Amino acid sequence: MQTPALISSSWLARNLRAPGLRVLDSSWYLPMMNRDAKKEFAQTHIPGAAFFDIDECTDPNSKFDHSLPSEAFFSEYVGNLGIGNQTHVVVYDASDFGAFTCSRVWWMFRLFGHPRVSLLDGGFKKWVKEGHPVTSALARTEPARFKSSINRDWVKTFEEVTDNISSQKFQLVDVRTHERFWGREPEPREGVDPGHIPGSKCMPFFEFLDEDGLVLPPEELRKFFRRSRVDLNKPLCGSCGSGVTACHMVLAAHLCGAPDASVYVGSWFEWFAKAPPRHILSGVQSKL
Repeated sequence: MQTPALISSSWLARNLRAPGLRVLDSSWYLPMMNRDAKKEFAQTHIPGAAFFDIDECTDPNSKFDHSLPSEAFFSEYVGNLGIGNQTHVVVYDASDFGAFTCSRVWWMFRLFGHPRVSLLDGGFKKWVKEGHPVTSALARTEPARFKSSINRDWVKTFEEVTDNISSQKFQLVDVRTHERFWGREPEPREGVDPGHIPGSKCMPFFEFLDEDGLVLPPEELRKFFRRSRVDLNKPLCGSCGSGVTACHMVLAAHLCGAPDASVYVGSWFEWFAKAPPRHILSGVQSKL
């Protein structure tokens, strides 16, 4: 039986104590949001949940935020959270959006060969709104054995994105705001100007969600792709600030029957640091 990409809060409430189920809070916030994800988790979370830290599950040798860990690192990290290869993982975050960083963790599990993963539609926000239980108690976790097998076709490098400017092998979709994409609003990282990669399209991540933080139904997602002039029948690659919210586009494409979209994990943070000035398109400042 295929694991659904999305599950409802009512489904999770009914199955919260089911054997083989593991819930992960993957909350993370930009400094400007003035929120402490770990502190909030310690105060309140879904019963039985563990905390997945996207700042920790990364390549410790990379200077860029949210780079991918090795297979061995990922295996050890999630194994220590009590997750084995037969575990059904449910990810959520506590953002005001309903989904902010949890799509990245959903994608990471699939990337490392674990399709038994679902995203809690509407997140912690909807869970609380519907009156489901919360707790501050930390669940005891028995380590499990997890074996990773990465699908490298789902990851694009700086060199591949650079080549794509001329080759157009895939459509690059940037999910930052239009203001950051066009260079009208500052980037949240110091020393990084706004702008975009030549040839990329802009589909802000929050527009994949409705006003309640639920992922739009496939029919509405397809309309959004069409309005954005993104063809679901051609190869796709997501980008953002550091390879996190890009995964909203990957999830949306998956729900529309296009399950093989990739992610440029370095995204704009890496691009701005490495690309020549002619490949930094911005209406505010260009890289000198």
